[in-house]
Amino acid sequence: MLNPSIDSLMNKLDSKYTLVTVASKRAREMQIYKDQQITKPISHKFVGKALEEIDAGLLFYDKEEN
Repeated sequence: MLNPSIDSLMNKLDSKYTLVTVASKRAREMQIYKDQQITKPISHKFVGKALEEIDAGLLFYDKEEN
């Protein structure tokens, strides 16, 4: 089972595409800078850790208006 669940993640962001974009950008940052905001992550992979940060409310994004 996916932890965190897709339902809880969709309550944090407006679409699955935004979820993928935010999580992938954060996962790349964690690989480069070797940092994480969660003290005891469940996942061992960077994308999983990024999803946990989104679920915990630690990551935000600003929607750009064109």
